[in-house]
This record gives sequence, C-alpha cells and structure tokens, in this order.
Amino acid sequence: MLGGTTDTRAGDVAGVGHTGNVRIAIGPRDDGLIALVDPDAPGQPLAAVPAGELPATVAAFERDESPRWVWSDTRQWYPKLLAAGVRIERCDDLLLAAAILDHSTDTATVREHGAAAAPAWIARLRAGQLAPAPAALGTALFDFDDFDGDQGGAGAPGPSLDEVLAEDARQRALTADSARPRAMRLLLAAESAGALIGAELHAAGLPWSREVHERVLETTLGPRPRPGAKPEHMERFAAAVRRELEAPGLNLDSQLEVLRALRAAGIPVESTSRWELREHEHPAIEPLIAYKKLARLASANGWAWLDEWIVDGRFRPDYVPGGTATGRWATSGGGALQLPKLVRSAVVADPGWRLVVADAAQLEPRVLAALARDEAMADAARGRDVYRGIVEAGVVEERDQAKIAVLGAMYGATTGDSGRLVPRLARAFPRAMALVDRAAAQGERGGSVTTNLGRSSPLPPASWREVQQRASEPEASPADERRARSSARDWGRFTRNFVVQGSAAEWSLCWMAALRSRLAAMEPSANRAAASGPVFEATPHLVYYLHDEIIVHTPAERAEEVAAAVAECAAEAGRLLFGDFPLDFPLDLAVVDSYALAEG
Repeated sequence: MLGGTTDTRAGDVAGVGHTGNVRIAIGPRDDGLIALVDPDAPGQPLAAVPAGELPATVAAFERDESPRWVWSDTRQWYPKLLAAGVRIERCDDLLLAAAILDHSTDTATVREHGAAAAPAWIARLRAGQLAPAPAALGTALFDFDDFDGDQGGAGAPGPSLDEVLAEDARQRALTADSARPRAMRLLLAAESAGALIGAELHAAGLPWSREVHERVLETTLGPRPRPGAKPEHMERFAAAVRRELEAPGLNLDSQLEVLRALRAAGIPVESTSRWELREHEHPAIEPLIAYKKLARLASANGWAWLDEWIVDGRFRPDYVPGGTATGRWATSGGGALQLPKLVRSAVVADPGWRLVVADAAQLEPRVLAALARDEAMADAARGRDVYRGIVEAGVVEERDQAKIAVLGAMYGATTGDSGRLVPRLARAFPRAMALVDRAAAQGERGGSVTTNLGRSSPLPPASWREVQQRASEPEASPADERRARSSARDWGRFTRNFVVQGSAAEWSLCWMAALRSRLAAMEPSANRAAASGPVFEATPHLVYYLHDEIIVHTPAERAEEVAAAVAECAAEAGRLLFGDFPLDFPLDLAVVDSYALAEG
C-alpha cells in the first residue's frame, strides 16, 4: 500500500463500523416470497413474506434488532423501503463490496491462493449499474406488489437468497484473510453507508424553486423559446458571430463548421475552447464565447432539464455511489455533480427550514499530509488555509504559487510554473512528495496502488501493455520508445492522484455516514417538509453531496445544532481514519436559505 498505515485507527463512527452482531440477509426464494435469514443460521428463516409485506417486516426488525442488512444491491432494495417510510441504519451492499474486494491489493494473496471468484450475477448487476435503478423510475417506486425479484436490469433475474448467502460468505472470508482486515471492514461498511445515503438523497430530493430557476433562465437566455428555436439571447450572439465571420449560414452548434469559419477569417485555432479563443483578437471571439456559455446552460440546465428533473419542488438525481475508480460518486442522470453556480440560487430551503452547506477546505492536500504522516505539511495546514500556510512556512512567496505547486505534486505536472515550484515543495515536505512519487512510479511500471483503507487502482489496459512491450523489442523505433515513455508517465499521473483522491473519498464517506446517524437521532420538528417524503419530512437530512461538499436541509430551529454536528463529524472522520496524527479538517460552513448565498 502507498497510503498511510491505517489498520484501522481506534474508535468508530456511528453507522459506519459494525456496531452490532445481528446480521439479516434478504433475498427472493423459489416460492416467490422474500426471505429474511441470519447468514450464520440460514436453515432457520427469521421471516418469509410477500414483497408487499417486506417494508413492515423490515421496520419491525430495524426497531427491535437494529441489524446490518445484507443484500445484493442497495439501489434495488432500499428505494422501495424509503417510499414506504422505512429507514434502515446500516447494510452490507454485496455489489459494491465485490468491486473493492476483487481488485484490492490487500486481498491479492488470498485470491491468488484459490479464493472463489465473484459469481456471474455480480458482473451482470455491475454492467447495468449506471442505469437508473428500476425502483427509482415512475410508479414502480411506490408499488411493492410489482416486485418480482428482477434485479439484474434489462430483464435479467436477480440473485436468489442462496446466491446472496454464498456471496456474503465469500466476501467475509476475503475480508478476514485480507492484509488489513479492520481497515477493509471499515471501507466496506463506509461504502455500504454511502449506498444508503445515495438512495436517501434521491428519496428526499434537493429543494428546488422552479420560479427562481425560470427567472434565471429568462434573465440569462431570454423568454422561453418555441419548440425547436434557440433562446433570444443566444440568437443575438449567433447573429453577431455570423456577421463578424462573414458566414451567414454558420451552424454555431457544429464545432467543425465553427473551426472552418474561424480559420477562414484568419484565426489559427485548433479548438473552440474558451482559453484558446481568448488568445486571439477578433470581433467574433467574445460573442462566440458568450454563445457557447449560454448554449451550455440551455442544454444542461434549461427549460427541458427543469421539466424533466424538478418535480414537486425537488431535484432527485440518480446517484451512483462508488461509480468511479477512486470511489468518487457518479450520477446516471440529472447532472447533480455539475450544478453551475448560475442555477444554485434555485436551491432554496422550504419555508421554516434552512440549508446547512459545508465544504471541506482543501481536503486532498490535508489527506496527502495525513497519508504520508508528513508533520511539516500538517503544521502548514493546521487551523488555516493550506496554501497560505505553505507561504508562511517560506516555501513559496504567494498563495497562488502554493496552490500550483500542491496541485502539480498531486497531478504530476512537470512543466511551466508547476515544474518550477514542485521541487520547492519536495524540499519542504519530503514525506508527502515521496508518497505521491512512489505511487507514480508504481503506475509507470504498470502496477496498482491502494488507498488508506484498501481500494486499489485498476491495472492499465491491454493496449497500454502492448505499447510498453513494443518499445522493449529489438526492432523498436525511437517513436515506439517515446510513445511508451509518454503512456507510462500518463498512467503514473493517474496512480499518483488515485491514492490521494481515493483516500479523500473514504474520508467523505465516513464524514457523511457519521452525520447521517446524528441527524436521524435528532428530535422531529412540527414544521414539516412534506416533499421530502415520509422518512425525512420532520428531521434534518442530507440532500446533496459533491466530493467534499454536502448540504443538509433542516428545520430552522435545528440549524445551529446541525451545523455543530457537521463540524464534529468531520473531526470524527479524521480521527477514525488517521488516528492521533495532528491534522484538522476545517470546513467552510454556512447556514443559509439559498445555496447561492453559501458561495464564498
């Protein structure tokens, strides 16, 4: 492992660690009933019920036993429970766990010595993972009687109870025999907690004012156009571009046509990126940039988006926890991870409620310091802006230089300002730089690196290895060798950042999981947010997550309590993952009525 030395640290975050001994597996039986069993005593079912009775049965066990539920895929089971008003505290998501266990370097020795491979249903579910969960579509969300055990997507049957139990046993054996069992258990629990949170974010939804959003669109784009027409302000900029380029029939939505027209006007561009366009002086440049900006808004968050995604005052995107190699989330619709600042004013709390917005300040540099146990870098970060701390330590002269140096170190930049500044960083913080350098070297050799808790990077594709092999052959040309060096460096940059970004994602999961439990324990409010659904209408709840930023929707009278809990859980996550290493995780925290008001 190229991260820290977690095994894991002492302590536990509520809702993350395995705080009880009761485990209950759920799965369909051959007779069509949904069975609930103790995985250690599968021959003695705890219950077997029709699908329509499952929410009440789960609710009863949750109330009396607070078990860890074991199921195939949270995105298929949990939305139906939430729609019926049932919240659970913890689960084991076998689909997400398999993705970690079957690729981690911490389980490599076990797998090499004959551990069973993942069953076929895991691959089948993973192949359809980026599609919206069937339970999140249309009326199926509210109709448990339609459940037929079809959980594979595209008509493929989901795993039976026996298959769920077999996979649970396989995963427990892999975990127990892994290089760091406690760290792996924490990672799997955190990943599963993330799956619950993803489903809950969809169920509660992000409060959204259609009126505010429409006002933004009308101010920025002009009145809503008729179907098939461009908004008024876009048409005005388009006309200016055509006039200045003397191209009356130019289609500004065709990059090929725009490039051809720009070059015909004597503007030698290779792309239509804003950065390259601004390098040239021509009266067509500014209206072209303005058109492209408005086109992005109209396409990504315009009226069509508003009609499709905002229902009953809520934005309910389909999150995919663990949807990227590093463990960061993805979405399969709605663009929740790319909300432009222009439309954030439409994120408005319900009457009598507030938004608590928290952003972990410079999370990845702090995680790098903790992973490397670099006390000098931790000293520069403690209680302040990391980049200003680096300036005050005398490493560089200006904050912007510090930021360029740190990002260059984590992303492998070797030219320009980064190439000049990174060596200074290496002299000041040798342990941190050594960690990312080792990760890069491992990637350049075609190896895998591993995060703090045990998620490992994928190996390079066969095409990469073919390039490396070709360069090592006797008849290899200088071009072959250059191509091999370039592709090796590219993969090294990926692994260099993977270990930091993946460990930061683990911190975020532990932060949210701890906070989720704290919020659920707060006293209900008489002031209801009915659109948030039966589970969340009376208590503070998470409504948004973006890498290192969260939003909690809370009754106004609980706002300060929630803000304190958000900060306390950030500190708890740091202690859980990095023990007593002297590093803090400060937050930019705001209690506001609108998301736009939280922007610094």
